[in-house]
Amino acid sequence: MSTPPAPPPPPPAGGEAPMSQSDERTWAMLAQLSGILLGFIGPLLVLLIFGPRSAFVKKESTEALNFQILVVIGYIVSFILTFIFIGILLFFAVAIVNIVFCIMAALKNKDGIEYRYPINLRLIK
Repeated sequence: MSTPPAPPPPPPAGGEAPMSQSDERTWAMLAQLSGILLGFIGPLLVLLIFGPRSAFVKKESTEALNFQILVVIGYIVSFILTFIFIGILLFFAVAIVNIVFCIMAALKNKDGIEYRYPINLRLIK
């Protein structure tokens, strides 16, 4: 006599269907990469639209959003310091770090691995 299979997990609040693992990985990766072109807007949109459907997407898009907020702060500081020559160098340094870390995070998320930026403020939980 076999036992009946366990019932499927309930859908997330809001009636939205949960995401497949490949969709989770794709949207988490896009949340990371969208920061390069869209700043904090890209990760914020992914968090608001797909975060409620997947814990992985929510965690990774929140991490990306926090990092992009830090990048914006870096750009503001570099703009203020452009009156001293160091601001121009700082601007390019922030841009390069943003690109490199976003690509590293996207590659990890593509494989389903969580990524935590080595430098981040984590203002949004």
